[in-house]
Amino acid sequence: DSYRFPYAGDPVDVAIKCANEFETVIKHQGAETVAAIIAEPVSAAAGIQVPPAEYWQRLREIADQYGVILIADEVITGFGRTGEYFAPMNWGVQPDITTVAKAITSGYAPLGAAVATKKIADAFIGGAGETFKHLITFGGHPVAAAAALANLNIFEREDLVGNSKRMGNYLFEQLQSLFSHKIVGDVRGGLGLLAAVELVADRESKTPFPASAGLAKKLPKMLFDRDMVSFRAGDVISICPPLSINKDEIDFIVNAIDGALSELEDELGI
Repeated sequence: DSYRFPYAGDPVDVAIKCANEFETVIKHQGAETVAAIIAEPVSAAAGIQVPPAEYWQRLREIADQYGVILIADEVITGFGRTGEYFAPMNWGVQPDITTVAKAITSGYAPLGAAVATKKIADAFIGGAGETFKHLITFGGHPVAAAAALANLNIFEREDLVGNSKRMGNYLFEQLQSLFSHKIVGDVRGGLGLLAAVELVADRESKTPFPASAGLAKKLPKMLFDRDMVSFRAGDVISICPPLSINKDEIDFIVNAIDGALSELEDELGI
């Protein structure tokens, strides 16, 4: 949790300490019993937790030191969401395996994939009795594959990854204005078009609102009344707009959140 750190100290130092927990487990269990480290580059379901670059850089070091495979779960972050085609590229890290889905077809057809380094891919190829045959019935389905190719051509033609970086920076800058609301505890983002606003009952202590406050029901309706559809996520407003978004649309989003927060504060008597 990049807002409520498990350790005291500088965010970079805390990130490295968290990564070192993997090394502690590997040493305790024995490297020969650990096949891989798998992690999301940005934890979306946990409220858009963006780690410092040093976190994934340290994971890469640990994986290399103990001969463990590093796997990036990029089902959410892959294909431009973080302003690069793949999130670890922001930190100069290359995983051994990357799992992808969702944006590979932009949802027009169901498709998932696992992308591996040549060293790992070669382990699947060999002569009779040597090939690792891991097959599924609908693997390589031509309709899904065609949708993916058409989708990725649009990514290239319209520079959607570049737009994600540019508009992501703009979104993060504009969201800072929401700190004018006392109930805004944290604004997270700055890595492409993934951002979040966390609401708290007390900013100084980072005390969350009690469930009885009903934010999970109230806030989505207040946003919907302002023509913005949001994901129900308790005290966190997660913002993951289309990669084709422009500045006017970002301004609309920020203004909608601003208005909803003002209404919420009035209702709560803050």
